[in-house]
Amino acid sequence: MLSQVAEGVFTHQSALLENNAVVVQGPTGALLVDPGLTEAEMACLASDLRESGQTVAAGFATHPDWDHVLWHPDLGEAPRYGTARCAAFMRDFRSNPDWQALAAAALPPEIADETPLDLFGLITGLPAGTTEFPWDGPRVRIIEHPAHAPGHAALLVGDRGVLIAGDMLSDVLVPNLDTLNDANDPTEEYLVGLRRLEAVAGEVDVMIPGHGSVGGADELRARIDRDRAYVLTLQEGDVPEDPRVGPTAKPGWEWTTDISTDQVRRLAERHEHAAPA
Repeated sequence: MLSQVAEGVFTHQSALLENNAVVVQGPTGALLVDPGLTEAEMACLASDLRESGQTVAAGFATHPDWDHVLWHPDLGEAPRYGTARCAAFMRDFRSNPDWQALAAAALPPEIADETPLDLFGLITGLPAGTTEFPWDGPRVRIIEHPAHAPGHAALLVGDRGVLIAGDMLSDVLVPNLDTLNDANDPTEEYLVGLRRLEAVAGEVDVMIPGHGSVGGADELRARIDRDRAYVLTLQEGDVPEDPRVGPTAKPGWEWTTDISTDQVRRLAERHEHAAPA
């Protein structure tokens, strides 16, 4: 079911992982961001759009994680975009002859048989450095940053005061650093991402995270502060004390504690390998 969060902006949340698909209405169709997880959910989203008199004019993937690059035939054949880095990542992934098996292996077992992969990752890259989404709807600014995943981007629907944050600023999922790239500094990259979101906070009335609940302007700033404190604690080599970790985690999200522990381990290994002999 579509839930209105601002004028012309709606969300559709998945049952598992609380992924927020976002619909931004335009004069000739909707911009659909991160459309969901299962076949039934995406078909429901397509049905809701039809009932509201909207077709999909374009899609956008905030980043190349599996749960943000899915699609369903009922959503139509509109072009699906991402940043240049996001699209390049997916292009390289799909060039592997075993890409479908690799993608299937990443799916949670609860929905492995319900998630269609035929249209997985078919993302067209916008020219590098693009800062505004090319369509005839309300102005949508692209805020690309290095946090979490290659080519990650948030979208700011300016005249609606809506920030579509991708996999940032969640109230259920802890900051998940890009620790798989040996050439980066994952904590500093995440802090850069937070600063870029903080820079537009004054223009935001509604914030939509990739996972979890929608928040207002005050909640946006609170989540930025909480995520920054989390990442700074990781930099110090400690498991953060955070309401999303341990016994205070939302029921069903206890596994976020494992993410925190694993990130501390990965960062420690990086420091060990980087230390002079």
